Amino acid sequence: MTDFFEGYDSGISGPATRHFAITPADADLAIVPRALWVDADGTLVIRDALGADITYNVIAGVILPFRGIQIRAASTATVVGWY
Repeated sequence: MTDFFEGYDSGISGPATRHFAITPADADLAIVPRALWVDADGTLVIRDALGADITYNVIAGVILPFRGIQIRAASTATVVGWY
């Protein structure tokens, strides 16, 4: 496979190159994502780096460019982390 960009660092504003499924839990994520992809509608309770929780009503197909440290157990949406 040819990757014309393999010698370049993508930086924080570049596209993600890895992804992982997120299971909502009241624990820190193993990887802090650069963005979240919403795969199924619902709510996301996201904890930020300072410990504040905010509930978002989300629909499938939305990209949240947010680097939360937890997706809390009260979340009902299905989400994937990109980094």
